[in-house]
Amino acid sequence: MCFYSSRMHFVCLSCRAAWKRTPASQGPARCPQCRAELINAGADLAVPKRRDHAGWRALEAVLRAGLTFHGGCCGTGPGYRPRTPREVRDRLALAARTGLPVKKALVVPDPTFTDRHGAARTPGRGTRSQGRGTRI
Repeated sequence: MCFYSSRMHFVCLSCRAAWKRTPASQGPARCPQCRAELINAGADLAVPKRRDHAGWRALEAVLRAGLTFHGGCCGTGPGYRPRTPREVRDRLALAARTGLPVKKALVVPDPTFTDRHGAARTPGRGTRSQGRGTRI
């Protein structure tokens, strides 16, 4: 059975706050604190704590690039998203080095595993992936 949440995280980057709402709620989502329009970040967002400045900077870079945290059915999730400013910088350097669009470079799990055309490639036989869920 597929479970898909209809409640999405709506984020205000200037207030560093998030609320859950349904996308069909009446009118545009506005921040209750500053009245700015909220960004629909998706249901699979792990909201950083308000005092986590680095986490919010990384989240802002991801959302400003047009990426969201909308997952698919059956637990597929949104895929890789950088969580720290260093991970964002590494992927922006990859975009500059290879000519890959920023939106595509930000979703590359490991910027060191790319071919000369900028496409992400998976590690070969005998190597260990450093992706999520891999124990070292």
